[in-house]
Amino acid sequence: MKILLFGATGMVGQGVLRECLQESGVTEVLAVGRTPTAIQHSKLKDLVQNDLMNYRPIEQELRGYDACFFCLGATAAGRTEEEYAAINYEVPVAVGTTLAQLNPGMTFIYVSGAGTDSTEHGNIMWARVKGRTENKLLNLPLNAFMFRPAFIQPMHGEISKTRAYRIFIAAFKPVFPLMRTLFPGFVTTTDRIGRAMLNIARNGNTKRILESRDINSAA
Repeated sequence: MKILLFGATGMVGQGVLRECLQESGVTEVLAVGRTPTAIQHSKLKDLVQNDLMNYRPIEQELRGYDACFFCLGATAAGRTEEEYAAINYEVPVAVGTTLAQLNPGMTFIYVSGAGTDSTEHGNIMWARVKGRTENKLLNLPLNAFMFRPAFIQPMHGEISKTRAYRIFIAAFKPVFPLMRTLFPGFVTTTDRIGRAMLNIARNGNTKRILESRDINSAA
């Protein structure tokens, strides 16, 4: 498989990239983003794209891929709904719309979050925006799947860009194994997310929206 990966420098993207590079069935990974991954690997190519809303100049480089794993996003903390939507709605929809034209029917997996509001009309801002994003992507001519993880444990040194999440992870690291045992429907890991994406890209899935328990099962 040839994989497009957006958000490879974030915590989830780091874990997904690791699984892709270790998977023998993956022949190429193109990491697209504003900053390169700084990882050297024979399967990996970095494509620095400063304008995440305009892909016309690089359309030829985005053709011929089997799947896109979209792990790019930003926290809602300190942002207005308009600012949050500019990153978490406009960008994934721009990517999805472009890829639907270049690679119609390709697998597209979007990392959303537990609690996403599919009605788009709830009281929680980030959940409304994520719900709008999911609905738009699911209606594009793509084989699209929405991942809604709750708590994500980094397994191989992946680092979150969000300071609050880094503090949370450091505080709860000693009880991670217990959390996975007691709350299997709430906890997943970076490597499980990566493996689930790869398995779904190969074999599909009966569910289009996957919560943490479904992600773990798909992994």
